[in-house]
Amino acid sequence: MTESVRAELEKYLESLNIVTNCVEHPPVFTVEEMMPYLQEVNGAITKNLFLKDKKKKSLWLVSVRHDRQVNLNDLSKKLNSGSCNLRFADEAIMLEKLKVGQGCATALALLFDKDQSVRLVLDQDLVQGGHDHVYFHPMTNAATMGLRPEDLMCFLKETGHEPILESFN
Repeated sequence: MTESVRAELEKYLESLNIVTNCVEHPPVFTVEEMMPYLQEVNGAITKNLFLKDKKKKSLWLVSVRHDRQVNLNDLSKKLNSGSCNLRFADEAIMLEKLKVGQGCATALALLFDKDQSVRLVLDQDLVQGGHDHVYFHPMTNAATMGLRPEDLMCFLKETGHEPILESFN
């Protein structure tokens, strides 16, 4: 399934005239495992968290620079989700909504969130930080794909996802 959804993503990006660059590497499950393979890339590398809000039953994808800390309590308050409400969502939900499993969460998987039920929280530095490229997994944790920040925003708009821009320090 990973290869077919990656091919679908690449075809969609091509239809939007979005040029990407891709680094193939062994499957990785943490940013620390991934970093040795990305020494030559120029831009912001991301980490992504797939979360749920227990009370409201909302789903959230949080994409931040890899070197940023994400405090779930603080983020819950910023998003008006209540204190301590955000927690990691089950892999089954991520597979259902985004067609990716553990270790593969990516803003690019929003292509498959057809009903826009997953809300994106995006580190504002990714799109306003002057980076040449921002890097995400392309539906697989065995590669990392770079695209220009303005192309990321175009992709999100075309898929019907309006990100919530937040500052993570």
